[in-house]
Amino acid sequence: MAPAKKTIKVEQVGSASRRHHDQRETLVGLGLNKIGRVKDLPDTPETRGMINKLRHLVRVVGGAK
Repeated sequence: MAPAKKTIKVEQVGSASRRHHDQRETLVGLGLNKIGRVKDLPDTPETRGMINKLRHLVRVVGGAK
């Protein structure tokens, strides 16, 4: 059996308006583009970097599973 993939649950808590274009693109890349949206994302270094870039706009709801 393959090991279970770890995921992170992320919620958008800040608005993308009046933000730099690259921050808006990163939100869309994460699948978040409206306040209150929650998304399960794979726990990879790339995803962690995207979350770190938007730490003022997103909140990690659930830890790694």
